[in-house]
Amino acid sequence: MKAHIGLPEKDIIKIADLLQVILADEHVLITKTRNYHWNIKGPRFIELHKFYEEQYDVIREMIDQIAERITQLGHRANGTMKDFLATTRLEEGPYEDKQDTQISRLLADHEAFITNLRKDIKEIDEVLGDAVTTDLLTNFMGQHEKMAWMLRAFLG
Repeated sequence: MKAHIGLPEKDIIKIADLLQVILADEHVLITKTRNYHWNIKGPRFIELHKFYEEQYDVIREMIDQIAERITQLGHRANGTMKDFLATTRLEEGPYEDKQDTQISRLLADHEAFITNLRKDIKEIDEVLGDAVTTDLLTNFMGQHEKMAWMLRAFLG
């Protein structure tokens, strides 16, 4: 059923499509973070194992909220890895065992995500006029900026 929330259907479709891309990007980030969590080795094992788990828990919550926003807009949220990999703006791999390389790759992904999200927010807010989605995504951008800051701190 279509949502009647004061936005034209053509704009709702554009918003839902942008959210599908953001959802895919989040899935690539959570997959990479979990992979590193599961396969961490080395001198900072315990510290990084817990750190990665905390980060993927935050991302998991954001994923759920993005998917729910897509369905609130009257659309079906993508839910397959095939869809996510076809839609994402991030690279799924490669995976690495070296701790500093893992952290650097996650940092690069978060920074790319933040940069893309900033553009998405501007489009959704200024062009499509969806304050609710803008607010949701602005909050997520802040969370990703915090995660990126923490990753940067690990690198020194």
